[in-house]
Amino acid sequence: MLTAIIDYESGNLHSAEKAFQRMARETGAGQVVVTADADVVARADRLVLPGDGAFPACARALRGASGIYDAMVHAVEAQGRPFLGICVGMQLMARIGHEYEETPGLGWIDGEVTRITPSDPALKVPHMGWNDLVIDTPHPVLAGVATGDHAYFVHSYQMAVATPAQRLAHVDYGGEVTAIVARDTMIGFQFHPEKSSAAGLRMIANFLTWAP
Repeated sequence: MLTAIIDYESGNLHSAEKAFQRMARETGAGQVVVTADADVVARADRLVLPGDGAFPACARALRGASGIYDAMVHAVEAQGRPFLGICVGMQLMARIGHEYEETPGLGWIDGEVTRITPSDPALKVPHMGWNDLVIDTPHPVLAGVATGDHAYFVHSYQMAVATPAQRLAHVDYGGEVTAIVARDTMIGFQFHPEKSSAAGLRMIANFLTWAP
C-alpha cells in the first residue's frame, strides 16, 4: 500500500509527512512518500494534496508540475483512488476560486472559494487557530471524531458548497465556515490535520485505512 503526498512546491510538507508516516505505521497502512514524480503519483494507492498560499498560485503550480496534474486526475477520476485535499488542496477541489482572480478548480466538489466574511467585525481574517468542528454528515474518515473536537485552521478563504450533502462539517466563525467536504472517493479538510492533535491524527489514520 502506497500513499503519495503530492509535492508541487506549494508549502512545507515536513509536518504532514511525519504525521502520515506515524499513522501509517500505527495502522499498518504501508508506505507514505512525499513525491514530485508523476509516475509515483500514478501508481499510488491513495493521494494527498496539500496546499499553502493563494488559490491561483497553487492552481498554476499544480497544473504546471511535470505530469503530476494529469496523473492525479486520472488516478482519482478514472481509477477511483482515495484522495485527500488539505487547506488550499481542499479548496482546489471546488469548481472555481475567487481569490484575487477567477481561477478554475478541479470541479470535484460543487462549490466556490470565497473570502471569509465574519458577521462580527471583531473577528479577524485570516481565521487562524483552534476551532470546534460541527459534524453535519457522518463519514468513515470521521469515525471516532465528534462535534466539539478541535482542529487547527489558517485561512482567509473558504469553500461555499452548493450541494449540502457534500459538506461534512463546518465551524462557527461569525457564521458557518466549511471545514470538511467529500464526494465519492474524495475528501477535503480546510484545517491542517497534522497540527490538529488527537482528532487530526485519528482522521489521518481513518483516511489511510478507508476503503470506499
